[in-house]
Amino acid sequence: MTSPLEADMFDPRCPGIGTPLRGGGKWTVMVLLCLAEGPRRFGEMRVPLRRVTAKVLAETLRAMERDGLVTRTAYEENPPHVSYALTPLGRSLLPLVAHVREWTLAHLRDLDAARSAYDGSEAVHGDLGGPGVP
Repeated sequence: MTSPLEADMFDPRCPGIGTPLRGGGKWTVMVLLCLAEGPRRFGEMRVPLRRVTAKVLAETLRAMERDGLVTRTAYEENPPHVSYALTPLGRSLLPLVAHVREWTLAHLRDLDAARSAYDGSEAVHGDLGGPGVP
């Protein structure tokens, strides 16, 4: 039998709490890849990130800027424009992203099979142990 989980098992300073690659920022990795070769304008990134709304991309860039992963440079030209670039901190994530991409490609069939099996199973609709779960 496994022991119960402790309420304070995660230190408030736990790195997982502040990680820039958080689940809610699912576009962060793609933005990192867009900026890997150098600064880009917002509109340039919208081309490969066409499934991302302008609002979500702007929010992602702001969150990345807050985390120190990108810099935003405004140019007071006519017309004015803005570009984004990776900071050294942001650039330091690129090798990690490359490893994750390699792992994903190597295991894509396994991931797809597991997702298909899960989506077709009773586990999705069964008792998941939470209130209000049918």
